[in-house]
Amino acid sequence: MLFYIVDDDEGTRAMLTEIIEDEDLGVVIGEAENGSMLDERLLTTRKVDILLIDLLMPNKDGIETVHDIKPIFKGKTIMISQIESKELIAQAYSHGIAYFITKPINKIEVLSVIKNVTENIQLEKSIYNIHKLAGATLPGHPAPKENNTLIQDFTSYAQLLLSEAGIVGENGYQDLLDILDYLFKYKKEETLIHGLPHLKDISLELAKEKKGLSSEQELSREIKASEQRIRRAVYHSLTHFASLGLDDFMNPSFEKYASKFFDFAIVRKRMDEIKNNKSLSSPQIRVNTKKFIQVLYFETKRLMEES
Repeated sequence: MLFYIVDDDEGTRAMLTEIIEDEDLGVVIGEAENGSMLDERLLTTRKVDILLIDLLMPNKDGIETVHDIKPIFKGKTIMISQIESKELIAQAYSHGIAYFITKPINKIEVLSVIKNVTENIQLEKSIYNIHKLAGATLPGHPAPKENNTLIQDFTSYAQLLLSEAGIVGENGYQDLLDILDYLFKYKKEETLIHGLPHLKDISLELAKEKKGLSSEQELSREIKASEQRIRRAVYHSLTHFASLGLDDFMNPSFEKYASKFFDFAIVRKRMDEIKNNKSLSSPQIRVNTKKFIQVLYFETKRLMEES
């Protein structure tokens, strides 16, 4: 990944550069003290992937700079700020900024945000490549996709949505992805006339197919383990959205997905738990795993169909 940093504080620029390069996240190819000194030519010619920019700077602030480069800059922008003004944050979101790092700089937060942005960039590139390979025979007349291409397409959107849900890297991530892929194939073959299959039936089929298990005891053990991994992953997603809502109630991912994946009363309760420093290791809230998977499936289909 190629990075460009704009911040009026030299120490902040140096710290971000050190974190990025020491952790092998990418290369910082340029920096500037404020928006008026940003090298727009370098941004475009070197195809910078991620721009880290301070919100408040002399001469030209972050929001004004992002507004001016929006027509030419196609990468992702991470805003750096120590203020909590809802108005300014809302203004930043209106200009397409979805990621924030707060000052003073915290290495763990920087790594988390940048890795999240990097994963989204990679997924978007994967989706773009799929569409490019699928191609079109004539302008306005898409070529019919083979079944394998459709499955790859669906999987890429599922990965993107799981990333939005904060599940990438969790133990239950692959289990959920396998279930979504199974549902998509099932839809093609069975048309879902009777609705979604029971999760236990899906887990049984996947255990037979992917794990090569045959004995009833082995199958039962694997299904139970899979259910536990998925439940933890879904609970982690609830905590992810609750944390987003606590940081900023206007966060676009929180607004768009929190109430779709979970009953909002449960999200509110989890937000209160986090606010009161309740332990994350012993959840007291029961999550609706079936609803979560159904939303994942239909939202993934919607994203694919709208692309």
